[in-house]
Amino acid sequence: MRRQFRLRDKKRFQQVRRQGRSYKHRLLILVILPNDLPHSRFGFTASKRIGNAVKRNRVRRLMRESVRLMWDDIAPGWDVVCIARRPIANADFHDVQAACKQMLAQAGLLQDRYHASHLQPDQTALS
Repeated sequence: MRRQFRLRDKKRFQQVRRQGRSYKHRLLILVILPNDLPHSRFGFTASKRIGNAVKRNRVRRLMRESVRLMWDDIAPGWDVVCIARRPIANADFHDVQAACKQMLAQAGLLQDRYHASHLQPDQTALS
């Protein structure tokens, strides 16, 4: 994920966590807060309760990759913090991806990749 799309500032992390709207799942917590940018930014956290450094890094990589694969479908203009919960340490990538997708959809941050023009019947095929 490119640097401009990452939340790096500790103050902004704390602001999103305090003032943002949160959505909970068994594997993770998603906290969102509007930003005034033309793109969304993401931050990923995994506390020591998740496990040792190897497990925490793996969990953050799984969450980051899940978001990266959905990047084109995510609405711009939001700061998002993904907080890992304990059960995520034993989850595989597909579980993490499904949890991220479910939380982003619940938060209303997933937008349809296909526009209405793509859903119109092909006029040339009818002639």
